[in-house]
Amino acid sequence: MLASPHTVPNTQPLYLGIDFGTSGCRLAVIDDEGQHYGFYSAPLPPSRGSGTHAEQNPQDWWHTLEDLIITKLDDALKHRIAAIAVDGTSASLLLANHQGHPVTPCLMYNDHRATSEAKTLLAKAPNAISAVQGPSSALAKLLYFDAQHIKGSHYALHQADWISNRLTGQFGYSDSNNCLKLGYDAKRQEWPRWLLDLVAKPHVLPHVVAPGNFVGYINKAIADSWSLPTSTLIVSGTTDSIAASLAAGAKTPGDAVTSLGSTLVVKVVSEQPVSAAKYGIYSHPYGDHWLVGGASNSGGAVLLKYFSSQHIAAMSETINPDHATGLNYYPLPCLGERFPIADPDKSPQLSPRPEQDVIFFQAMLEGISNIEKLAYQRLAELGSTPVKRIISVGGGSTNTAWQRLRERTLKCLFTPPLYNEAAYGSALLARTGYSKQQKLL
Repeated sequence: MLASPHTVPNTQPLYLGIDFGTSGCRLAVIDDEGQHYGFYSAPLPPSRGSGTHAEQNPQDWWHTLEDLIITKLDDALKHRIAAIAVDGTSASLLLANHQGHPVTPCLMYNDHRATSEAKTLLAKAPNAISAVQGPSSALAKLLYFDAQHIKGSHYALHQADWISNRLTGQFGYSDSNNCLKLGYDAKRQEWPRWLLDLVAKPHVLPHVVAPGNFVGYINKAIADSWSLPTSTLIVSGTTDSIAASLAAGAKTPGDAVTSLGSTLVVKVVSEQPVSAAKYGIYSHPYGDHWLVGGASNSGGAVLLKYFSSQHIAAMSETINPDHATGLNYYPLPCLGERFPIADPDKSPQLSPRPEQDVIFFQAMLEGISNIEKLAYQRLAELGSTPVKRIISVGGGSTNTAWQRLRERTLKCLFTPPLYNEAAYGSALLARTGYSKQQKLL
C-alpha cells in the first residue's frame, strides 16, 4: 500500500477501482478531483496448465479481492465509497450459470488451445474483424466451450465481468471493451449477424454497455460483509490495458500508450477507428474517440522465460543501449503472434544466441522495441491519428536502460504516465458512472 497523502472529508464521495492482472489484484481509491487515497495489492495464485493451456479459478479472484478489501482497505475509506468499477485481462473467458457459479475454469488471455476454432474463425469471420482472430481470442475460446457440449444455461463472461456481476448479484452483462475480442461490433453497438449464426448458443452472449455506466447497486450481503455502503454503485468496467491507458493520462488524439507487462500492448488515441485482420489491428471505443492498436505475444513473459527478475535487474545496469548488438530477434514465449503480425504459426526468432547473457538480453530488448516501432508504423499506414507522444506503463517502463533503447529506436517524444496503476483508470470509470447517475436523479 502507498501511504495516503490526503485526509478524507466525512461527506466526500470516493471511488474504488479494482484491477485484475495476470498475477495480482490491485485497488485504487480516488476522489472527485482525481487525488488518490492509496493503492493496495495482493498476489493471485499462478495460472495452471502448460503448453497451450493457461487456466485460473475465478473463486481465487473473489477470495483475494474479499481479503484485500476486508483486511487492507481502511473503514474510513470504505464508508465513503460511492461507486466501483472493475477491469481485467482481455480475452480471459469463462462460462458461469445464471446464478454466477463458474461451470468452467477461466481460459486466460494467453491460453491458446483453441487452434481448430481459430481456423474456423479465419474461414468464417469477416476479414475486417481482427480482434476475434487467433486461438487466444475470447470468441475462439467460446467456440472451444461450444465443442465441449456443456449442459445447462450459462453466460460467457470475462474476468472483469464475473467480478462486477457478482458484486451486484446479477449476471449476464459486460462492457464494449471486453466484448471486442468476443466479436461485438462497437461501432454499430450490436452482436453482428455472422456471430449469432456462428455460436451454438447465442443466448450465452452478455448484454453489453459502454464503460463507465451504472449497471446496478452492490449486493447488500456483500456490502454488509465488506463494510461498504449499500448505496454503492457498480459501474461497467473495461480491460486492464484500457484502464492503464486511462490512468496514464492518454486523452487526446495522438496520445499513445505502450504497456510493457507480460505482453507488449501498443495503442494510440485516434479520431477514427482502424481494423486490419492482416496485422491484428483493432479499435476500442474510448470516450468520444477510439483507442487503436493491439497486443503482441512478445513482452516481459519472454524475458522471464530465460532470466529471473534479479538477473534482469542486474544486466540492465550493464547494457549499453546506445550500442546495438546487430542481432535481429523477434522474441516470443512460444509459437504464435497476434500483433503487429497476425500469424498463429509464427516461431520465436532468438538465434544465434551470444555466449554472454547480457548481450542476449539486450538483443531481446532490441527485438521487443523493434516490434513496438513496427506497431506504430502499421497504425499510421492504416489511417490512425499520427503519434505525438508515447506514455510508457507496466513493469518494464521502470527499466531506464530499456527506455533509452526505445527512445533511440522509435525517435519519439516519451512522457511519464500520470499514474502507473490500471486500478486508477477503473476508479476514473467509477467516478464517471457515479457522475452520470447523479445527473439523472
